[in-house]
Amino acid sequence: MAVTDGLIRTVGDIPRHHAARQPEATALVFEGRRSSFARWNDRCSQVANALIRDGAGSGARVVFFAKNSDWYYEAYVGATKANAVLVAVNWRLAPPEVAYIVNDSAAEILMVGPEFLPLIREIRADLPRVRRIVVMGEGGEDGPGWEDWLAGVPTDDPQLPTATDDVAIQLYTSGTTGHPKGVMLTNGNVLEAMKAAENGTYGPWRPGRDSLLMCMPNFHVAGSNWGLFGLSVGVAVHVLAEVDPARILATIEREKISRALFVPAVVLFLVQHPAARTTDVSSLKTILYGAAPIPLDLLRAAMEVFDCDFVQGYGLTETCGATICLPPADHDPAGNPRMRSCGKPLPGVEVRIVDALGKALPPGEVGEIVIRSALNMIGYWGRPEETAKTLRDGWLHTGDAGYTDADGYVYIHDRVKDMIVSGAENIYPAEVESALYGHPAIADVAVIGVPDERWGEAVKAVVVLKPGQDAAAADIIAFARQRIAAYKAPKTVDFVDSLPRNPSGKLLKRELRKPYWEGRDRQVN
Repeated sequence: MAVTDGLIRTVGDIPRHHAARQPEATALVFEGRRSSFARWNDRCSQVANALIRDGAGSGARVVFFAKNSDWYYEAYVGATKANAVLVAVNWRLAPPEVAYIVNDSAAEILMVGPEFLPLIREIRADLPRVRRIVVMGEGGEDGPGWEDWLAGVPTDDPQLPTATDDVAIQLYTSGTTGHPKGVMLTNGNVLEAMKAAENGTYGPWRPGRDSLLMCMPNFHVAGSNWGLFGLSVGVAVHVLAEVDPARILATIEREKISRALFVPAVVLFLVQHPAARTTDVSSLKTILYGAAPIPLDLLRAAMEVFDCDFVQGYGLTETCGATICLPPADHDPAGNPRMRSCGKPLPGVEVRIVDALGKALPPGEVGEIVIRSALNMIGYWGRPEETAKTLRDGWLHTGDAGYTDADGYVYIHDRVKDMIVSGAENIYPAEVESALYGHPAIADVAVIGVPDERWGEAVKAVVVLKPGQDAAAADIIAFARQRIAAYKAPKTVDFVDSLPRNPSGKLLKRELRKPYWEGRDRQVN
């Protein structure tokens, strides 16, 4: 156990360790391109040297704005070898949102997928700090392609001194004020997450025999970590550019995949796919799922289709991924009460349920879930006040409400904040409301999450029109899509005469949500 035993002390040590011990073993596979651990290590060193050559000094932020590929893990780990910080950006965002993150991170180097060059050209004038664009493919007038950028760069490892508390990666999470916040995760945070893989949380690993499927987005902590889990324990990681149910099933069969990570929406897509019950998935040993609640019926259907171990993980970007897990032993094809929980804390993780004053509550009482562990972020980039609100006396306040049972299992009950989770994407109503308020016909608007069988929750806008004004739901949805990412835009619009507010004018979203959630035992789906 290289991480647990201290043989791997930083993210950059992962390829170093395995290149020395199993240089010819397969590390990464992407669209027919296979890299051994020795080659991956050399490529990471080349990236580091190229960044150093281009002036990306210690702590410099480097934006990665592209879909999944083996190159992502070259860029990520290569940046850590240069003591730079990779900023993986959601490629589904709208142009103004991308510009905000690039500028907020103060990045000067931007790695971009060729399909996103039109978007970057649209906002290029708004990115004054960016002085180098590297195209993850063929280059051109925008900048050199990935291979051209690395051509001639030495493979000598720079071996820069790196500390456990140096930031390794910065991932942006949606903000309640409408602007996303950069979560700073250190080498120590990331390696602490790797220990969960080593200690068997996701099943025993067999280097040289096991293979892992990485298809979830690299800009999410779960997806980014999942690939590193496989690499850290020395097994082959098969990367898909994005979620494609047909390709996922075909890859599992062809490559004999033994470990996979899916969010509930993807589990649903796979279970419903016509090939699900004719594909040979017998190689699968474990499926990790999480990032959003999963309906019990869907979980039971997935257990029947895939006939393997299932593990649920609960965590946040701010906790570097999973901190609470529900193991295979608590999954019963017939269903059981514990399958409604997200499990028990991982080793080294402390979880409390607290009231509004921070007082610990006994089992069965609902309060905010707070977490203390070596997984907790060091803070939000450039946001000391926001950091102080979230990290208090060593405890990370999740904004999720839940309770524990007498055996220490944690149950998610509701959200302290109004965040909507749709297809495992975190969506903050304030951001959507801000986009909609500019519509000329809207006098007042509230955005809530409503149950959706496909996505878990769907975004609904409840709109009050100005006197004498008229607007169709389709027009309002289109208006939002021009200003924010399509997945954040409302899927439906209801029109009302007024919104429920208390005497001080505060919007009563719980009252607004109530009719849509009647008959359900919790306010998440």
